[in-house]
Amino acid sequence: MARIDRLLISLVNESGSDLHLSAGRPPFRRIHGALSPVPGEPVFTSEDVLDYLKEIMPAANIEQLTTEYDTDCAYEIKGVARFRVNGYRDMNGYCTVLRVIPEVIPTFEELNLPEVMRTFCMLSKGLVIITGPTGSGKSTTLAAMIDYINQNRNEHIITIEDPIEFVHTPKKCVINQREVHRNTESFARALRAALREDPDIVLVGEMRDLETMEIAIETAETGHLVFTTLHTNNAATAVERMIDKFPEGRQNQIRSMLADTLQGVVAQTLCKKIEGGRIATFEVLVVNTAVAALIREAKTHMIPSLMQTGRKEGMQTFGDELTRQAVKGIISAEDAYIKAIDKVDIETKFRLAGLSLDFKNEAEQALRSAQVERARTVLQTAQDALAVNPQDTEALCAVAWIMGSSPYAELRDGREAVKLAERASSLLRDRDPHALAVLGVAHAERGAFRRAIDCTNRAIELFSKADESAKASALQNRLNLFKQNKPYRDE
Repeated sequence: MARIDRLLISLVNESGSDLHLSAGRPPFRRIHGALSPVPGEPVFTSEDVLDYLKEIMPAANIEQLTTEYDTDCAYEIKGVARFRVNGYRDMNGYCTVLRVIPEVIPTFEELNLPEVMRTFCMLSKGLVIITGPTGSGKSTTLAAMIDYINQNRNEHIITIEDPIEFVHTPKKCVINQREVHRNTESFARALRAALREDPDIVLVGEMRDLETMEIAIETAETGHLVFTTLHTNNAATAVERMIDKFPEGRQNQIRSMLADTLQGVVAQTLCKKIEGGRIATFEVLVVNTAVAALIREAKTHMIPSLMQTGRKEGMQTFGDELTRQAVKGIISAEDAYIKAIDKVDIETKFRLAGLSLDFKNEAEQALRSAQVERARTVLQTAQDALAVNPQDTEALCAVAWIMGSSPYAELRDGREAVKLAERASSLLRDRDPHALAVLGVAHAERGAFRRAIDCTNRAIELFSKADESAKASALQNRLNLFKQNKPYRDE
């Protein structure tokens, strides 16, 4: 029995989701979304964390951790649960996060999945994307969908994961699960190979790079059903995120391919239930003829409007679902408001539903305080890194960026931002577009807009030469702000 097992068993018994071990801190655990120290546990050293990991990680992962400074694998305690393990290094030493993967795959009903997702499971071909922030339950949703297919269809399913989380027992389907770095070199390589393995359905755990995205779209285009995940806040932005990954010269082609192959996008987030625990909230985009036309014509900004009128086809927005759950008393109106992406939209829906907005000012202040605190933590981490190595260009840029672009006045310091960004750019011989872009933001914060424009133009030029047209294009909006004598705010 590994020493970490007792902490993991306790985590599962407490209905927790994550265990954190970090050098210089006691163990922390996340229960129902809240992170807190494990009572009665000592502070771990970097060596303690590494020793614990050596007991549960394959040798190849330990080698990767000690040479490349991060690694992923899975670990199982029989009769308890499987765990996704991420090991990494920070400025204090070795750290790890272990996430619980339940042994039993949850059902549609247990996860509160929208009914239209059963329709997605019965498609013969196309691309279905599950999107949401880290820790929102995307892997669990996909597992439930694959299990539903396994119970209701006779197909060959290939999953490509890093690591394998839920283990599927064949029922009506033949299922082959492949783990990146153990059974295959990469997502892209496994996905390309899958086309020669007679699949009906392919699950790609994550589309991390351009090549994987391209092959996934091609796989759907050639008559296979492909499920995958992204990290975006809502359904509409998932479409644009995929397109933006490609060079500008190929984006029209990708729009056309997505318009033909994309079947649906499900975005999800987790909310705190009033009675305790958490519940997933879903936004669903069904790609009908009208949505496909918007994708093809580069009008994805109009997709949310179509979603409002597509309820009969199973579409729903976060605003709709958050309001419904608040009306039913499943989640608080305050939490629904905080989770909502479009605040104006949910305020309108609250008024129509008769929900009070009395909490709004207090909630906004609490949200602002939390955001400022998170920004302070990021700032302090970068400043600590500079204390160790004053020549750390990444840390120099990180501090300069926050001091030059933060939406919170108490964190901004234009003079210091310029000094740090100039040092970073100088260390990089004024040839790094990221550092120059940060320097432009810092100059704008000080009101030196001519210098801000010069730095940004130079960054655009370098990004263009490096064939990173998407990054160059993104800087154009910032450049327009500077030409209007306006500073940039990282909202």
